[in-house]
Amino acid sequence: MRSVLPKGFSLIELMVTITVAAILAAIAVPAYTSQVRKSRRTDARTAVLDAAAREERLFATTNKYSQTTTDLGYTTLPQTIGAGYYQVDVKCTPDAATCSGFTVTAVPLGAQVKDTACATYQVDQTGKQTVTGTSAADPTSPCWN
Repeated sequence: MRSVLPKGFSLIELMVTITVAAILAAIAVPAYTSQVRKSRRTDARTAVLDAAAREERLFATTNKYSQTTTDLGYTTLPQTIGAGYYQVDVKCTPDAATCSGFTVTAVPLGAQVKDTACATYQVDQTGKQTVTGTSAADPTSPCWN
């Protein structure tokens, strides 16, 4: 007489498998989300540095910084960039009348607002790069790298 072996999984085996999958998902999803936010920072850095370079090209030819968005080749400012996770704006400093300097700012939008390590990016006419967020005070901050 042949013995009949049960086919399939027992309830305990199934529960162990589901538990292991849940633990892996609990670790993987936040890590993935963090990496996606970090990758979106590239849009902000690129847009801020591009706008600053446009300001410097304008200054090199006209000896003044932009007072209108069309001076820089933009139709409107602030302008949403990339996939809509940052908004870039350019402001004259100290004011629009003298416009002896500028500040380019990239502010996070949508899901990128949760990136508290490197929130808002700024560049001014001196080339000074700043960032707000929890990594702002860290000299080895990954925000501009």
